[in-house]
Amino acid sequence: MDKIKVIIADDSDFVRDGMKIILDVDDDFEVIGTASNGREAIELAEKQKPDVFLMDIQMPEMDGIDATKYIVEHDLGKVLILTTFDDDDLVKRALKNGAKGYLIKNHTPEHLKQMIKSVYNGTGVMDENILDALTKLTVSGEKAADANDQADSSKLVRNLADGFDASDYTDRELDIIKAVAEGLSNKQIAEKLYISEGTVKNYITNILSKEDLSHRTALAVYYLTGKK
Repeated sequence: MDKIKVIIADDSDFVRDGMKIILDVDDDFEVIGTASNGREAIELAEKQKPDVFLMDIQMPEMDGIDATKYIVEHDLGKVLILTTFDDDDLVKRALKNGAKGYLIKNHTPEHLKQMIKSVYNGTGVMDENILDALTKLTVSGEKAADANDQADSSKLVRNLADGFDASDYTDRELDIIKAVAEGLSNKQIAEKLYISEGTVKNYITNILSKEDLSHRTALAVYYLTGKK
């Protein structure tokens, strides 16, 4: 296959150089540029369009959140946020702006490469620690359910925050949505639920259409936060 063209945007020279070395030694990737802020990343992308951006959030001049919004709106590539998880609001804002995934920096080189490939192939990804943190955040913010309804709603309590209403979905659709939020690919979902990849794709397409969402990462955010 063609090499995956990557732009690395991070204000740390050490991080940029380290990730560039990791990717340059792999024939599946080509780092076409590095940037110290979001503005530089955009300028690079407008000259030679990358496939995937590795984007830090907190950078000078233009941060990764605003850069992601511009990149997505102008179809300059797919964005994988790669940063330290220290603010859940930043995570949600980045995903709302169109980031295809969010990965903590304490990853292994192989895990990083796999996440880039997943984003390149259209699969939204999220670090397990971030997924857990967002889930706990959603749960902690919910009101206690009425005791009479607790038995029926306990398995759905996380999903009833704000706008997401689990009662709008069948059990199978909820299984699909939960798997998407876990960052599983269509193939992995199919294997987990013992159905075909085509069936998984159809389910996801129908769910996205029902909620007027553009991609599976937006669905994961909606499931976890109740907000589109």
